Amino acid sequence: MRNLLGFLLLIASLAAPGCATQTATNMNAATANANTAAGQAPTYTYEVVNTFPHDPAAYTQGLIFHDGALIESTGLEGRSTLRRVELQTGRVLQKADVPRFYFAEGMTLFGGKIYQLTWKAEKGFIYDPQTFQKTGEFTYTGEGWGLTHDADSLILSDGTNQIRFIDPDNYKVKRTISVLDEGRPLEEINELEYVRGEIFANIWHDDRIARIDPQTGRINGWVDMTGLLKPGEATDEEAVLNGIAYDEQGDRLFVTGKLWPKLFEIRLKQK
Repeated sequence: MRNLLGFLLLIASLAAPGCATQTATNMNAATANANTAAGQAPTYTYEVVNTFPHDPAAYTQGLIFHDGALIESTGLEGRSTLRRVELQTGRVLQKADVPRFYFAEGMTLFGGKIYQLTWKAEKGFIYDPQTFQKTGEFTYTGEGWGLTHDADSLILSDGTNQIRFIDPDNYKVKRTISVLDEGRPLEEINELEYVRGEIFANIWHDDRIARIDPQTGRINGWVDMTGLLKPGEATDEEAVLNGIAYDEQGDRLFVTGKLWPKLFEIRLKQK
C-alpha cells in the first residue's frame, strides 16, 4: 500500500510540475524573509563635506541647527552651559550658564522653546530661543541623556535602551519604545536627533550612530564613524562621539564629540 501511495504521488507531481515549483518558491521566499528579519541592520559610512572649528573645552551633550547657527548644550557640574555657536568659526555668540550644581545633558528646540535636560536631577530647563532667558522648568523620572522631538512629542533617552515620547504640554509619557540590536537591548543611548522620520542616536563610547525606527524601536541601520577624528586630536578618554544636528532646509548633517576640536558636516554612504 505504501508503494502504491508513493507511485500515485509521483504521477500527481509529474502531471502538475508547476505546483511543486511554486511550493519550493514560496518556501524559499519565506526563508529569505526570515533571514532578512533576523539579519544585521545595514551599515553606512560617511564622507566629510566640510570641517569646522569646535570648542575643545565644550563637553557636548546636545546639538541642534537653527537659523544658520548651532545651539549646543554642554555638560559637567560647574561648567554646564547653553550656547549659540557660529558654524563657520566655532565662536560662541551667546551663552547662558546652568547653575553650578546641575550637569546639563540633551537639548532640543520645539514649539518656540528650548528644552534642556539635566543628568540626575530629574529636572529640565526651558529657555526663550532668542534671549536664552530661562522661562520655566519641567520634571521627569530617572536620568536625562538625549533629547529631540518629532511633530508632537519630546523624545528623551535615559541611558538605557528605552526611549520615551513625552507630551510637551504636561510632560507625561505618551509611549515608550525599546531599542533592540538583533534582539538584544541597546544600552547607553545618548544624544538624539530626529532626521527624516528616523531617530539618529549616539551610543556612549561607541563610534557608531544608530538609526532607529521611532514607531517600533527597530534599528534601521548603523553609521560607522570610525576615523572621523584623527588620533591625537583629542586625548581625554571622555572625548567621545556625541552631538548630531540636522539642517532640515539645507539637508545637511553635522556631528561632533565631547571635547572635540572639530565639528564635521558629513554625507552618508552605504557600505
